[in-house]
Amino acid sequence: MAGLASDGSNPDVSLLYDINGLAKAAPPWFDRVMEFIGEYGIVLGLLLVVLGCWWSVRRRAATGDAVAGVAGLLWAPLAAGIALLVNIPIRGFVERPRPFKDHQGLEVLVPGKTDFSFVSDHATLTMALAVGVFIAHRRFGLLAIGLALAEGFCRVYMGVHYPTDVLGGLALGTAVALLLAPLALALLTPLVSAVARAPRGTRLVRSRRAAERLAVADAPVVPEPRLDAGESDLAA
Repeated sequence: MAGLASDGSNPDVSLLYDINGLAKAAPPWFDRVMEFIGEYGIVLGLLLVVLGCWWSVRRRAATGDAVAGVAGLLWAPLAAGIALLVNIPIRGFVERPRPFKDHQGLEVLVPGKTDFSFVSDHATLTMALAVGVFIAHRRFGLLAIGLALAEGFCRVYMGVHYPTDVLGGLALGTAVALLLAPLALALLTPLVSAVARAPRGTRLVRSRRAAERLAVADAPVVPEPRLDAGESDLAA
């Protein structure tokens, strides 16, 4: 993989210079903003999306839908952690140096990176989180996927990853989150269902308002008493 990146005519390297060239042309304050966004901002944004998604799925009317949504949301950080663990042997096997070690003239916004470049941890983490959120809630999931793609762009903009490092991370995060989801949800759904039935855990899965709406909907309808003909005449 490192050999592929050593040729300046390689599209991977050309795209690296094109995207990173935006950093060289941007004012210093904008590069500082991109540095924060690429290192921490998007990850923090994804955590807010996860919290917002949790708040939303708790308000689903049907108990089963709320349980399924929370179980899917629990899978999101677990998928991200597993994907990062899977990436450890991949990085050790490929041993691809950071792009600024093999190519001159890059604007490196975060110096001091000494580990290997392929696959991008940030891209892996954010996409695994995003796909997990998508499993729980489509609208929040699309927003999370957009943030994960923005994270990939930022890593190349900052000069710390090749575009293929990012693509590999996005693919790895997606694969782990999707392929292991059936097994994970089969294990997490009964756990979340048990928490929903516990007195102290109910509010973690279902909001009070959703529970009240369901109770009203399930309440038996008491029919009004019917008057026979004689009683009807007396009432008149």
